[in-house]
Amino acid sequence: MADFRLETERLAMRSWRDEDRAPFAALCADPKVMATLGPVMSRAEADVVVDRAIAREQEHGHTSWALERLADRTLIGWCGVIRGHTGPVADKAELGWRLASDYWGQGYAIEAARASLVWTFANLPDDAAWAITSRGNVRSRSVMERLGLRYRPECDFAHPRIADGDPLQPHVAYCLERSV
Repeated sequence: MADFRLETERLAMRSWRDEDRAPFAALCADPKVMATLGPVMSRAEADVVVDRAIAREQEHGHTSWALERLADRTLIGWCGVIRGHTGPVADKAELGWRLASDYWGQGYAIEAARASLVWTFANLPDDAAWAITSRGNVRSRSVMERLGLRYRPECDFAHPRIADGDPLQPHVAYCLERSV
């Protein structure tokens, strides 16, 4: 499979490389980044996440791609679309993103997510694109709303991989249906 690359004005979403592992592990070890996602991760745990993203791309042709800032080729996170695996997004096109905290508030998440959404509808047969997050993740929920995804309260769910009683367990779902 050829390496994937999708560019926006300031960013590139691309296939993962070995040199992405250390900066991705650093952002997964940042308590600010992980506050709404789950516990901070060790290097080994972050490597498993990257391995899973690589395997998804090999199996499906899409994944949560490495997210690189074009100006300096810095890995700033990930963004893309996967085949959902839990709750209301199981086996559906699920958009997702994770950025290093130094890059928050600069419009990178919405820029990358918008390109992923366009790519999803141009390349996948799904009739809708979905996104999920913990109920209190106001930053991601704002990105979802700015993308035009609509909150689907009937799809709220307790994330099965998060312990009962953990404040991150309650999850919300957003959806955007394909327009003709």
